[in-house]
Amino acid sequence: MTEPTLNTSSIEPTKPAAPAPAQADVTPAAGWERTVLEKLAAAALSEQKANRRWRIFVRLSWLLFFVVIAWVSLGRPGKTGEISAPHTAVVSIKGEIASGADASAELVVDALRSAFDDSGSQAVVLLINSPGGSPVQAGIINDEIMRLKTKHKKPVYAVVEESCASAAYYIAVAADKIYVDKASIIGSIGVLIDGFGFTTLMEKLGVERRLMTAGENKGFLDPFSPQTEKHRAYAQNMLDQIHKQFIDVVKAGRGQRLKETPETFSGLFWSGQQAIELGLADHLGNVDYVAREVVKAEDLVDYTRRENVAERLAKRFGASIGEGAVNALKAIPAIR
Repeated sequence: MTEPTLNTSSIEPTKPAAPAPAQADVTPAAGWERTVLEKLAAAALSEQKANRRWRIFVRLSWLLFFVVIAWVSLGRPGKTGEISAPHTAVVSIKGEIASGADASAELVVDALRSAFDDSGSQAVVLLINSPGGSPVQAGIINDEIMRLKTKHKKPVYAVVEESCASAAYYIAVAADKIYVDKASIIGSIGVLIDGFGFTTLMEKLGVERRLMTAGENKGFLDPFSPQTEKHRAYAQNMLDQIHKQFIDVVKAGRGQRLKETPETFSGLFWSGQQAIELGLADHLGNVDYVAREVVKAEDLVDYTRRENVAERLAKRFGASIGEGAVNALKAIPAIR
């Protein structure tokens, strides 16, 4: 019996089956959702960082604002404490003399009191460069100079730079002597009210003025209404009274030095050299000359008081926080 045999030549080797294609781990829909979520998360983080930076900026700005308030309120320009060494005190009166200006009675009087109170000040110099302004503000300053001179027994000298006219001269005559440059402008001893009248123009344009008042004189000086003779006479009388007050102050201040002429109180102004000849001023000289040759104390100390930026901002915008901070800082006593 023959055994069966295996013919290997007729059998081909078996090939391994091809692997099935692997399925994707994430479907296409899941891919774009993840991208969108990542972008949203990045945007949210960026916005949070921006908000955080903005909050930090605002807080630092407020901190800086209050630091500036403290610095300018407590650090008064010129003099920060009593100066025992002999010196000449200087108070500048520059620009328009008006309420709210640097040359207001409030600021000038405050500076004058500090200058007179300091034991080291040998005299007070009014350094003037002003075309004038309010007779009320000038009158307050003039009265305070006279009071402080009597109280402290210290001399006061006015030194004029470019101009000392009208209300500025009203202040200057309170000084013991007035020093000018030969080209300074001095005088203008007069009073005025100015304005415009548009009634004729309104008639030409066919414009009707509709003014309603309670009180027959409430529309006094209205530029769109005709000026009556009664109102004109009333305004002139008021100007004459104020002018008379001005004249009396000048005569009291200058005394026998004044060489009065018909034009002295006419509102004219003169050069410094002419003013000396007319007795409206005393000598030629600047602030250094007066300190060195007259007061005999060459060191100048500026007591000029100026409203700082923080105070102006607080007043202008009415910020309750800023106003409260300024008031609180003002209440802190300064070193004297």
